[in-house]
Amino acid sequence: MAFCFRLAACLLAIVTQQAVAEGDAAAGQAKSAICSACHGADGNSMVPQWPKLAGQHRDYLVRQVTLIKAGARPVPEMVGIVATLSDQDIADIAAWFAAQQMSAGVAKEEDVFAGQRLWRAGDAQSGVPACMACHGPAGAGNPLAGYPALAGQQQVYVANILKRFRAGENWGDKDAPSHVMNGVAAELTDDDIKFLASYIQGLYLVED
Repeated sequence: MAFCFRLAACLLAIVTQQAVAEGDAAAGQAKSAICSACHGADGNSMVPQWPKLAGQHRDYLVRQVTLIKAGARPVPEMVGIVATLSDQDIADIAAWFAAQQMSAGVAKEEDVFAGQRLWRAGDAQSGVPACMACHGPAGAGNPLAGYPALAGQQQVYVANILKRFRAGENWGDKDAPSHVMNGVAAELTDDDIKFLASYIQGLYLVED
């Protein structure tokens, strides 16, 4: 009988842990109200310096909020907000935003050729790798490797974060993707960043 109770307790713990990991999108909708001022009610931010969260990979969102809460990723504007969030809250909010659809963006026509070249082929001369190697040809990202979806993302936000990566900012020894981005962004020029950020914002328009 004692074994049965222990087994039941273990199974309950596993189910509970899985529920936290997956999150509840319906619960997340209500909890996400505090996020809407910057990121939009459905995760489509209307403020260009704040990223769109709609359609982003759930585990990526959980990871980023957890990094911010731990102080590893510096986002001063979010410190007071995330401090009170439990693991379940974070999982629920991430599930809500992940279930939404990112709104379309537009690339400047004059930026598309250079941006597309960098995205698809990189720059062998300067050592910049192709962005699509990690983020996919259409910018859908790679959730298993921890690389976010980028297609349609805010141009201003992308440019800002690339410049921060170029300057050496990363999110701690345990966050390998941000260290990868330090190397990727190291040789990007200001023009490269402008072209890429514009291209990424309108990526849905120029990819098959």
